[in-house]
Amino acid sequence: MACFLVPTAEALVISAVNKAQSVKEKKQEPAKAEKIPFSRKLKWLTNLLWGGSFLLAFEHVWHGEVVPFFPFLTAASNPEDAAEMLHEMATAGVGMAVAVTVVWLLMLAGAAIIEKRAAKAEVKEEA
Repeated sequence: MACFLVPTAEALVISAVNKAQSVKEKKQEPAKAEKIPFSRKLKWLTNLLWGGSFLLAFEHVWHGEVVPFFPFLTAASNPEDAAEMLHEMATAGVGMAVAVTVVWLLMLAGAAIIEKRAAKAEVKEEA
């Protein structure tokens, strides 16, 4: 019903944090070429969240749960359905947002391994 709103809210917050981080990084001196800036890593998360949220919203529109007129969410028009909608947001929505964030953390772990390998290879070339 409205589970896509939770990852969308997380995407909004992370987008704002990413903007602040990229401004902060521009003020700092440039990092090593092998090091991926944190703002780029945050961009990965925002892309995952926005993409997933868009697909979920499209699926809800497709099934008629989201409509182009007020109250937009069909479950919001009935108090019983609204309680079910909030429960779905608390369970499925939070679960999806957490799953996407865990996937991003795994991506960060993989990127850290690749960065360490590149740094070791650079040290070997210098020696």
